[in-house]
Amino acid sequence: VLAAWQRPYLNVFKHFRVEEWKRSAREGDVTALTDARLKGTVYRIQGSVPASSYLQLPRTGTQSLGLAGRYLYLLFRPMPHKHFIVHLDVATEENQVVRISFSNLFKEFKSTATWLQFPFVCGAAKGSACDRAARTSRHDLVGAAPADVRWTCLVLDLHSILSLYLNRRYSHLKSIKLCSNLLVKNLCTSDLVFVPGVTFSEARQANLACRGVAPMPREMAFPVPKGEKWHDLYDYIRFPSEGSKLPYDSIQKSCPGPAAVSENPVRQLPQSVMLTKAVRDRLSLIHQITSPKAVSTPWRR
Repeated sequence: VLAAWQRPYLNVFKHFRVEEWKRSAREGDVTALTDARLKGTVYRIQGSVPASSYLQLPRTGTQSLGLAGRYLYLLFRPMPHKHFIVHLDVATEENQVVRISFSNLFKEFKSTATWLQFPFVCGAAKGSACDRAARTSRHDLVGAAPADVRWTCLVLDLHSILSLYLNRRYSHLKSIKLCSNLLVKNLCTSDLVFVPGVTFSEARQANLACRGVAPMPREMAFPVPKGEKWHDLYDYIRFPSEGSKLPYDSIQKSCPGPAAVSENPVRQLPQSVMLTKAVRDRLSLIHQITSPKAVSTPWRR
């Protein structure tokens, strides 16, 4: 059960006061600046070697964030023509520590009993040359981010990732390390699926609350000028995505049919995660695990 202090969602940057750098760590070129488009503070992490510039929560490896929300929301924008890496250390109910990494440096999915590495395919602005190329060949966008890469709301289902790939049960998020090159607006955790482009009245009419779905909170929202649509300006990626062939080999924006998302985002609702025997057999990496690592006590204020 999610603790009261983490409900209905937790604004990670706000809760741990990232701007004070007392409970978080930064290395290399990490700068807070005002983004004109988002009309707020974002953190720019840049450097020629991704691992040499980073923002890390919590400050040291002996501490733990202790965040138990099923979904991690990362509001970020890869820097054009650059590569980035994100590392998440999560704990299982068996006190095993698993690292989940994703990057546009990775060319293919790799896994061990304690480390999952996912390629991240950067999306391009709708209708751009890069966008048209992506529709023809997915490989055109593997690698450095395109020039017109968009702000993205990435939703990672940590429960499903551990279940699908390692047959493990998720306990909590221990740490986050955001490495260059990217811009980050915020990080949030929750047990709810927040859907952009849906109003509170639409959510009530569709009775989304009983399905664990809600409109995007103000703290997590990207600004949308009057007359425009959220999905025409930004990317929304849920991973693992719904209705795709298992197992997933990369993190990227799905390509639904015309108007499936932008015209009616209410249709994009979560389904129950079903694991077939074939997938369980293929992903039975649990047998490789020998000595589970101890997990530190959740770190709180």
